[in-house]
Amino acid sequence: MKALIDKGYKVFAAADNIDGDQNSKKLLNQLGVETYNIPIARTGMNPIKDLLSIFFFIRAFRDLRPSIVLAYTTKPVIWGGIASLFFRNQKFIALITGLGFAFTGNHSFKRKVLKSLINILYGLGLKKANAIIFQNPDDKNDFRCSGLLKKDKPVYVVNGSGVSLEDFPFSKVSESKLNFLMISRLIGDKGVREYVEAGKILNRDNYVAHLHLVGSFDSNPDSMTKDEIKFWKELEWFTWHGPTNDVAPFIDKSSVYVLPSYREGTPRTVLEAMSIGRAIITSDAPGCRETVVPNKNGFLVPIKNPEELSKTMKKFVDSPSLVHSMGLQSRAIAANKYDVHKINKEMIKILES
Repeated sequence: MKALIDKGYKVFAAADNIDGDQNSKKLLNQLGVETYNIPIARTGMNPIKDLLSIFFFIRAFRDLRPSIVLAYTTKPVIWGGIASLFFRNQKFIALITGLGFAFTGNHSFKRKVLKSLINILYGLGLKKANAIIFQNPDDKNDFRCSGLLKKDKPVYVVNGSGVSLEDFPFSKVSESKLNFLMISRLIGDKGVREYVEAGKILNRDNYVAHLHLVGSFDSNPDSMTKDEIKFWKELEWFTWHGPTNDVAPFIDKSSVYVLPSYREGTPRTVLEAMSIGRAIITSDAPGCRETVVPNKNGFLVPIKNPEELSKTMKKFVDSPSLVHSMGLQSRAIAANKYDVHKINKEMIKILES
């Protein structure tokens, strides 16, 4: 948004309860961004509330009269895209930042039904899209196979949202005890349970390492329960720090960053850890696999496999020099591939094309 303002654009940020979040509103206003509230729940499938969202987007487009709309995440892409059908001269750009609950985890009946419904809704939401942007090639291929990408639609793949190398500067790894870190909402599909199970295996095999988890409970259907967290908090080698507004200090104190997620767009926390110079363990899954060059800046592990995850974590305990050497490579990859200024230039070029 700042990059767009610097180019002379007038920018509005529309989101749920954006006027109620005074810190975000203040920050945006200081940048020169005007805020607009659109009541829309990030999760949940209440049909009445979701259909009302179309009306709220129509009202927003009528009030703000934007020449270009950049819709970000599932519901804004779907409901915003449907609303844009009523505004012929408005350009609508869809940014697909990941495929969410319906496309990850087990293929239960509920997820299959939900995936079919979301595919239909995506078809409507993308009908008028002037461009569709993905954050990894797997998501683009899934949309292509589902028949959601028409030949006349310009389609792009960018390297996530990027990371600010200045806000997440490189720091040396502490020479003290090895610390693993995971930052995530407490959702099963993020691989939180596998992370803790891998820690149990490490502890059982007498490997000395501490596991840290930063993140909040979530309204997602696959969210952790408070009883699970209560049990984990009693483990001597595990610390849950709760939610935070500033992840950098936690990454700075860590040795290796771990994200065994089942699927991502491009995981921002991994990019932030790479920028600070941390070795990465993440899953060989869409969105995650693009961030790691195996044996260079980290390792890829299969999803839902705490045994393989623990084996990979043991490599760092057995060979502490990997922590430093792979961390340096992470920083180099972040600077070369994920610098937010490079991503911004690419995004703006797409918006203006």
